[in-house]
Amino acid sequence: MSTTSNLGASRLAALRAELAAQNLAGFVVPLTDEHMSEYVGEYAQRLAWISGFGGSAGSAVVMHDKAAMFTDGRYTVQVRQQVPADLFAYEDVPQTSAAQWLGEIASAGQRIGYDPWLHTSAWAKQAAGQLTARSAELVAVQHNPIDAAWTDRPAPSLAPLEVHDDQFAGRAHADKRADVAKWLAEKGADAVVIAALDSIAWLLNIRGKDVSRTPVALAFVIAHKDGSVDLFTAPEKLTPAVRAHLGDAVRCQPRDGFAEALKAMTGQTVVVDPQSCVAAIFNALDAGGARIMEARDPTVLPRAVKNPTEIAGTTAAHVRDGAALTRFLAWFDSEAPKGGLDELGAAERLRQFRAETNSLEDLSFDTISAAGPNAALPHYRVSDETNLPITHDSIYLVDSGGQYRDGTTDVTRTLVIGTPTPEMQDRFTRVLKGHIALARAIFPAGTKGVQLDALARQHLWSVGLDYNHGTGHGVGSYLSVHEGPQRIAAAWSAQPGGDEPLQPGMILSNEPGYYKQGAYGIRIENLVLVERRSAEGAEREIMGFKELTLAPIDRRLVDVNLLTAEERDWWNDYHARVAAEIGPLLTDPAEQSWLEQACAPL
Repeated sequence: MSTTSNLGASRLAALRAELAAQNLAGFVVPLTDEHMSEYVGEYAQRLAWISGFGGSAGSAVVMHDKAAMFTDGRYTVQVRQQVPADLFAYEDVPQTSAAQWLGEIASAGQRIGYDPWLHTSAWAKQAAGQLTARSAELVAVQHNPIDAAWTDRPAPSLAPLEVHDDQFAGRAHADKRADVAKWLAEKGADAVVIAALDSIAWLLNIRGKDVSRTPVALAFVIAHKDGSVDLFTAPEKLTPAVRAHLGDAVRCQPRDGFAEALKAMTGQTVVVDPQSCVAAIFNALDAGGARIMEARDPTVLPRAVKNPTEIAGTTAAHVRDGAALTRFLAWFDSEAPKGGLDELGAAERLRQFRAETNSLEDLSFDTISAAGPNAALPHYRVSDETNLPITHDSIYLVDSGGQYRDGTTDVTRTLVIGTPTPEMQDRFTRVLKGHIALARAIFPAGTKGVQLDALARQHLWSVGLDYNHGTGHGVGSYLSVHEGPQRIAAAWSAQPGGDEPLQPGMILSNEPGYYKQGAYGIRIENLVLVERRSAEGAEREIMGFKELTLAPIDRRLVDVNLLTAEERDWWNDYHARVAAEIGPLLTDPAEQSWLEQACAPL
């Protein structure tokens, strides 16, 4: 048994002992926190602790005699590399789920535990139904058994809150609170519970450092119809500057008082978002006699549709970030062919280039620095154990981004060291053609991301190829690099959002890819802004995408013979803009010369 299996086995044994103490036959372990976050603080990394899985989406079920991991197509390879097969079975989502699996293996009389602070009410109802059909029972635990078994579990962060100035936010939080109050009045409701951390940050123009790579703070909010807000967060996080910024209309209360405050809302009509509010919130409101109205968090759409200040900020951030990435690309082209460079070294050098802007607050996610076969893992995360050298005649994929006060970036470039094979060029060019098709799309108001997704896949589909991830996700404004509600994704995607109509001001990624397991991976990603377009004779409002990301795409991987005249025009126009906007920010003559060659017309 490997060291990883030994550690995993001891942790499973500790958890199973705690399950026995709580009279539970099994327990469901999601990868989220009390806010249904995608990225969570160290204290909430329960799935990683029990399984070793390092991806950003997944769950597990641990029974007394078996355990299973549930991941989607993005992590098919990664989960098998990180999670010991002798301890966990691998289950594929959406073909199955933790609830479905339990509905197939649970025995009569078994009590299966779940933490109501880590699951939605909809999930709990579905899982309870599956278990009831087996004469088993879903039990909401009072104390998470993982937390009891995880003896050295980190405490939640107490990092101070930070003010997000109006010069970056574009609107005062008083105006945002007034909009929420108006929305509540229109619904005939008294208050709304806001649990999503990025929604709270946006609403109150605050940021934090409680979650790695995402500038949010651990908190809950109850917003009232009079425009006032109750903010529940650790008192240690509230500096005098933050208290002054929030003002008297925002009442600050301890985070551990949130549940009792919900129980005290007797007789009030309270709006709750079933997507971001966990089952425990519904349970507490029910217990207190509140009337629950389910509706989407009222800050979600205004947060997604960026205002002019946010658009100007993210545009500036992308130019700054594009210059840093371009400097890295020039450096990489010089250094990689010499040998001696590896994934960790490349990622660190890219971070340094971003830091040299003197504006970087953090990375927007852990850099995906992937050489050769590791590039075939869409959400690969480099570590000392997986670190590969970057070798000659191979592909290197780097997906990275920065957090700046004025914007959040996310960009992927696929680079070749030496000579690409004809197959590499063919696959890269098909991905490029899909990227260009989506970038050039003109579409009527009301169009949804799911309707555009096939544009990016068509040239792969035509030869029997595809990729197992969405084509585009929303991006925040100095917030989460993955932001809803908008997405560009296939109808079969396990992730929601593809049916959200796109609106001017939304930011999305455009990132088709191709992955050959055990060999190489390709992805081309730019962030784009939805904007209105005009056309002579148009009878409907039409929209299109403006490129925000500015950095060269590796021309050595392009088979020009596969491109149409329109696609070559797009390439040339894009690279002319890169040269014009990024060139003046480069002071090193060698970097300037490299950029000129990289942006030369095809």
